[in-house]
Amino acid sequence: MRILGIDPGLCITGFGVIDKSGGNLTYVSSGSVKTSGGELPFRLKLILDNLTEIITLYRPQHVSVEQVFVNINPKSTLLLGQARGAAICAAVMNNLIVAEYTALQIKQAVVGNGHAKKDQVQEMVVRLLNLNGSPGADAADALACAICHANGGLGLGRIATTGYRMKRGRLV
Repeated sequence: MRILGIDPGLCITGFGVIDKSGGNLTYVSSGSVKTSGGELPFRLKLILDNLTEIITLYRPQHVSVEQVFVNINPKSTLLLGQARGAAICAAVMNNLIVAEYTALQIKQAVVGNGHAKKDQVQEMVVRLLNLNGSPGADAADALACAICHANGGLGLGRIATTGYRMKRGRLV
């Protein structure tokens, strides 16, 4: 199974592609889509076009995207949400189902601590995928999102919960 993880951002959108075979995870590719300056619609189109090209090139079966967190600045949150929407549209336009995970879920699945720091997440991504070097911060976050999905998202992802539903915080 091939999984594309996406860490959305208006300036930098990270992506990471991994393969899962049994219990083994294999690194395929990672990087980032950078949109510097320019009008918002052009930047969103750049994210959409680049992620569509990545999907066409790597042919993932699953896409996982980090959910937007609400921060202090509402304008920043809205802009991040629009970048996230462009990323989701790239997946949906290619008939892929999108799984969404919070930063807490991703950190818990990758590091074992939902409040882990960025450098801890990067280090675990390197270890879990047997990488020679550390990917950039945005690419590492995207790879972590893909790893979270590959591991069933702590029982909350689409892989582990197909056919189930949540009731009072439990799978039924």
